[in-house]
Amino acid sequence: MGSLSIPGVEDPDPSGLSAPVCRTVTPEGDVLLLAPGDSAAARAAAYAQDDDLAAVMEITDVAPVSVPHRVRGRAWVAGWLTPVRNGDRARCAALLAERHPVGELLGIGEAVHPQPAPGIPGRAGWLMLRLEVGECAVDDLWGAEAVEPEEFAEAVPDPLVVHEAELLQHLHSAHGPQVRGLCGLLGERSATVCGARDEATPVALDRFGLRVRFTGAGKAPFDARFDFPEPVRDVAELRRAMHLLFEAAEG
Repeated sequence: MGSLSIPGVEDPDPSGLSAPVCRTVTPEGDVLLLAPGDSAAARAAAYAQDDDLAAVMEITDVAPVSVPHRVRGRAWVAGWLTPVRNGDRARCAALLAERHPVGELLGIGEAVHPQPAPGIPGRAGWLMLRLEVGECAVDDLWGAEAVEPEEFAEAVPDPLVVHEAELLQHLHSAHGPQVRGLCGLLGERSATVCGARDEATPVALDRFGLRVRFTGAGKAPFDARFDFPEPVRDVAELRRAMHLLFEAAEG
């Protein structure tokens, strides 16, 4: 989930339907956004021309499983917003389409060759925007931390990101007892967590490990992170890493 706000510019659509529908990051570290042509962000960027237009993108990370308190973290990316110019539209559209294979259904083709939106003469139905990153911040279970633009540009997508929702749901439905058994790896906290909380739901998964939420009637949720011996590079390595975790928990 994501939103884009511009100081001093109010979005008249409170439904969120005017928010960018997809995004990706260029090799240079800029954020590409595809926004409705009549959105507040698209209008402001088009009118600003070459002037600096400050904008803030907020991203909310929501667990793809049904648990209380599903928000796993938030991130903010602030910088300067401009429309993608004519000569760069095709390259940027290809980057967006690579990240979002159904992009043409969401207006990427229209953004490459802008056509006026129905009922709005002269205004494109969709507009590609570029957010040049100035500063970033992340706030999650482990606290808040600033991220330098150079670090943001050098970061690469986690290899499990496109499979995470499916993998978490599989772990929960097919390996529930084994996931709950991971509480045995919590050392001194094992007895407290295992004895008082009878539900265990995997809520996050990446190349470094698995995060599980332990819940029980009358008890506050308890999140635990189980690290893999080494980062995994694909689903095959993930299977081996999970087997090692389960074996370690069984003793």
